[in-house]
Amino acid sequence: MNSLRTAPRPVKIALGAAVLLAVGLLVASGVLSLRVGEPDSADPVDVGFSQDMSVHHLQGVRMASLAREKSQDRLIRQLAFDIETTQLEQTGRMKGWLSLWNEPDLAPGNPMTWMAGEHDQHASQRTAMPGMAAKQDLDRLRSLDGPEFDVFFLQLMIRHHRGGAPMMQYAAQEADRPQVRNLAQQMLTAQTAEIDAMRRMLEERGARPLPD
Repeated sequence: MNSLRTAPRPVKIALGAAVLLAVGLLVASGVLSLRVGEPDSADPVDVGFSQDMSVHHLQGVRMASLAREKSQDRLIRQLAFDIETTQLEQTGRMKGWLSLWNEPDLAPGNPMTWMAGEHDQHASQRTAMPGMAAKQDLDRLRSLDGPEFDVFFLQLMIRHHRGGAPMMQYAAQEADRPQVRNLAQQMLTAQTAEIDAMRRMLEERGARPLPD
């Protein structure tokens, strides 16, 4: 009985290690995606977006990885796999850029201060990015099974995607480097389609999205 009780911890540790390893392996793709000969520096939007969106993505990866392991629904597992693999690759690319620019993986101050207007109105109060699931939400997700798990996963992921959309929209318009603008637009297009698909999945299950 004791071995059964302690089983989730090594599984959780292995899952976290796998995510970190995958990101590490993908960082090189981010470095190679920039053109040879470009200066090893970037403006605040390029840096801030890459830092904050990497953090945002990695929580989405962890939720998707959990859904891929726990859900009994084939469509949910496929969706989770798509989110996990796509956002891991994108995170690796952004971390590769940050390495090339000699910038830290994490922003030193509050999130999203690189967006115009955020300094005066919200930056001093904000401690987390919109859409990020709280610890109690993640704990609840881990505790659920079956249809209840599927519904709550969809609800959390819809809110997560919607929360990241303003960062993507801003970077797609204001980032200095075309690689950053293009990636932000690709994210926005893909996640908008995923939100529509997840809304339909919730409706089929008689549920609604969570409030932002």
